[in-house]
Amino acid sequence: MAFGIRLHIWGERACFTRPELKTERFSYDVITPSAARGILEAIYWKPAIRWCVDRIHVLKPIRFESLRRNEVAGKLSERTVTKAMKEGRVDEVAYFVDQNRQQRAATILRDVGYVIEAHFEFTSRADDIDTPGKHLDIFNRRARQGQCFHTPCLGTREFPANFTLVESDEAMPFVDDQLSGERDLGFMLHDIDFADGKVPRFFRATMRDGVIEVPPFEEALA
Repeated sequence: MAFGIRLHIWGERACFTRPELKTERFSYDVITPSAARGILEAIYWKPAIRWCVDRIHVLKPIRFESLRRNEVAGKLSERTVTKAMKEGRVDEVAYFVDQNRQQRAATILRDVGYVIEAHFEFTSRADDIDTPGKHLDIFNRRARQGQCFHTPCLGTREFPANFTLVESDEAMPFVDDQLSGERDLGFMLHDIDFADGKVPRFFRATMRDGVIEVPPFEEALA
C-alpha cells in the first residue's frame, strides 16, 4: 500500500447507529468503514479521489452506556424548500424545534479510540495534474495541522472526533490488553453503493487482537 495513511481518532462518546435499530438508536461495537471514510473526507477530499478503508485498529475496550436525548421529530420537506426557491420567498421555510421534538433512548459507545488505515484511489474525474504524491502530501499536511473542511464526528454531530496523523515511522498507539483474542462482531455496514440506488452493503466483521480487516467494497454483500 504505497500511498496509505494512518489516522488516530478518539473521543468521549460515539454512536455508529445500526440501521436495523433506528427507532431507538443502538450503536455498532466499533466504528464502521463508512464512518471512517466520512472522517477522512472531513479532513481532505477532492472529486478526483475516493478513500478506501483497509483496516481498523480498536485501541480501547468496547463500553456502552444508555442515555435519553431530545431530538427533532422531523425535517423540512423538499417540496416546501423547492416551492420557496421558485417563489423567491422564505416566510414558510421554518422549523420550530421546541414544537417538534421527541425524546429517544440511545445506547452509545463511551471513551473510544481507533486508528484508521486507508488509501485512496483515483476516480474518473482525475486528470494529469492529479498525482498520488500530491494528494498524499496535502492530506498529511492537513492532518498534522488539525485542518478539516468540517469537524469530523464519531457517528453523529454531537460527538466530535479528535484526530492526529500517525507518521509512517511512528509506532502504533497502545492497544488495551482486553482486546486480545478473536471476537465476532457480526454483520456490519461497509458503505453505501451510491452508484446503484444507494444500496447498503455489509460484511462480516471479525476483530483479532483489536484489528479488523476491511474487505474491498466490491466484496461486500448487498
